[in-house]
Amino acid sequence: MSVEAAELTRSLPAIEYGEEMTGADMLLRCLLLEGVECVFGYPGGAVLPIYDSLYSSYLKHILTRHEQGAIHAADGYARATGKTGVCIATSGPGATNLVTGIATALMDSIPLVCITGNVAQSLIGTDAFQEANITGITMPITKHNYFVRDVRDLPRIVKEAFYIASTGRPGPVLIDIPKDVCNAVTPFTYPDSVSVRGYQPTLEPTDQDVEALAVALTQAKKPVILAGGGILAADATQDLLAFAEKTQIPVISTFMGLGNFPGQHELALGMPGMHGSYTANQAILQADLLIGLGARFDDRITMGRTKEFAPNATIVHVDIDPAELGKNVETALRIAGDVKSTLKKALPLVSRCDSEAWLQQLKDSQQQFPYSYQKIENILKPQEVIELLHQATEGEAIVTTDVGQHQMWVAQYYKFKHPRSLVSSGGLGTMGFGFPAAIGAQIAHPNRTVFAVAGDGGFQMTNQELAVVKQFNLPVKIAIVNNQVLGMVRQWQELFYENRYSEIDLSCSPDFVKLAEAYGVKGLRATNREEAEAIIKEALEHDGPVVMDFRVANHENVYPMVASGNTLDQMVLGEE
Repeated sequence: MSVEAAELTRSLPAIEYGEEMTGADMLLRCLLLEGVECVFGYPGGAVLPIYDSLYSSYLKHILTRHEQGAIHAADGYARATGKTGVCIATSGPGATNLVTGIATALMDSIPLVCITGNVAQSLIGTDAFQEANITGITMPITKHNYFVRDVRDLPRIVKEAFYIASTGRPGPVLIDIPKDVCNAVTPFTYPDSVSVRGYQPTLEPTDQDVEALAVALTQAKKPVILAGGGILAADATQDLLAFAEKTQIPVISTFMGLGNFPGQHELALGMPGMHGSYTANQAILQADLLIGLGARFDDRITMGRTKEFAPNATIVHVDIDPAELGKNVETALRIAGDVKSTLKKALPLVSRCDSEAWLQQLKDSQQQFPYSYQKIENILKPQEVIELLHQATEGEAIVTTDVGQHQMWVAQYYKFKHPRSLVSSGGLGTMGFGFPAAIGAQIAHPNRTVFAVAGDGGFQMTNQELAVVKQFNLPVKIAIVNNQVLGMVRQWQELFYENRYSEIDLSCSPDFVKLAEAYGVKGLRATNREEAEAIIKEALEHDGPVVMDFRVANHENVYPMVASGNTLDQMVLGEE
């Protein structure tokens, strides 16, 4: 039976300590105490005790159609809210189907608690049916993981898991629970506080470091801020805005940081790196002071040429993870601490920089070298689709993406107004992420417009989750940028492999309109700009989910582009 998204909220029951209960009941009580509103999962033999407890629980559960859909939805929920996402999977293949989603969350510092079942402890190591050493498998891709041996330890472990996942540099934590632990009975208690030996996140920067940052600003003529995803994790968007406006320093937002600074603000320079704006990359090359705030200086920004990155700049790096400081780029000032705390401490110490000429130079550059593409009558360009989505929503929507060309066009042409409005796999680059992530974002924000922008390749990896948006009548709008090829692979094969197009043809993909209708979801198609405008309008007026199939030019490339291994000044602006 269809359930409206608004009906997912239920009231929290009274929690009584000392009551005898099973490990499965205890787990769900712990989740409620941690403020969990919704879990995403897929049942199986080893987690049947948990799902039996869910039958009468106040917890909301979304049954996805694949475990990968469950963890991506939990991830999308976490990115859209800042809260810790939760997913459940059974042992063996259920647990291993979470691996890609766990690695996705680790690379992008997303707080998740992943709960897996396992066979009874008496069967561990016997190659029992659906047995897998999931803690061993996920050790390199979790912030921490647990194998629960005693039901009495379960409440403490859950408390620690949420604390570790959400504090310091956020990340995924896995709890593996054998079936006998789920069935064991013990009195329920829940710790009031957490103390994890060896885990003490650095939160407050030193006064000396903040003062050094203020001094560096007084000497700069061409300062620039590189703001990363750490701004969002620290809930520091307003602090960044106040700092930038007071100092009049232009802001470059990394891909993971898009939305951390208003995209149409006069100080916003856009995204840097491989497919970044000309002005953002030139600002990095010419800056005399570069302040990295919660950014990793990864290879998509530095192009792996770290010694030639920001060659004229004194580099300041602020990050809550001390291991990131100086890891990729040599820095003059390393500030270990929460970005929000750092900006709050620095704000009273700083004043307007002497950068009038610098700001005018960058403004002129933006006007001279904007993102651009060639429009052709009666041919729908993919960039055009993203521009139309932005115009129709005025930058107010939550936009999720897969990875590939469409992801970069979203970054270039959708001007995000608000934090946590871009939900996308950055570090791992996970195809199939965008659509289930949109489900999580829509459940988190039932009254906001959510667009899942996907390629025709990535959408087919998780399109079975159409059943979920239909079941719960989630008004997710799916925009398929359909060029009938693996677009980014085709682009690289064209540019670097002499047009040897190897295994990229997706022309035998299904009719996405008919596929949507098979699930009972509204399907629409556009082949030109007029049709695209019309179906976007129709989709936004429809109160349920919609699949939009945008048939776009199939040989369009993403520009600007800096080839891997080149420096930022070796930028190709377009076909010419």
